[in-house]
Formats: sequence, structure tokens, C-alpha cells
Amino acid sequence: MDSTYVIKKPLLTEKSTIASNDQGRYSFQVDLRASKDDIKKAVESLYKVKVVKVNTQVRKARDRMYRYGKVDGKITKLAHVRLAEGQTIELV
Repeated sequence: MDSTYVIKKPLLTEKSTIASNDQGRYSFQVDLRASKDDIKKAVESLYKVKVVKVNTQVRKARDRMYRYGKVDGKITKLAHVRLAEGQTIELV
């Protein structure tokens, strides 16, 4: 899989920002078909860093109620990437 299509966007929440500052862990929304090896190669090639560990999480779709009825949500896949000691990614 091409590395430009693997990573969709970084997750910039309060919890992920604290984890990136303290532990060197960064969170990304990735393609559902991407494997851990694909994610590792994509982060290393796009950001020029050394990845130590990749954890993935699949979020289930949540139904939402609007005035015109129920709408199905989307299934998303998240990747939590740990970098080597002393390396950082400038996201903002």
C-alpha cells in the first residue's frame, strides 16, 4: 500500500497531545486496510523518524439521530505509534 494513502490525518486531541509530549506516542487515523507494517513504513518515510511500536484500534460505527432519522456512522481505524527515544514529530 502506498504510504501517502495509509495515513489519513493525525489525531490532535488533548489526550494524544499529552501522550506525545510525555511518552513520544502519536496517534493517526489510518486506512482500514492498512496493516501495522504498512503504518510503520508510512510514518518512517513521511516524517523521517524511527518507529519502535505500533498499536491499532478499530472504532465501531455509531448511529446518530437527526431530525430526518437515524444515520449510520463510519468505522475508523486508529494507530498509536511510539517513536524512538529523543525523536519527535512536528504536527502543528
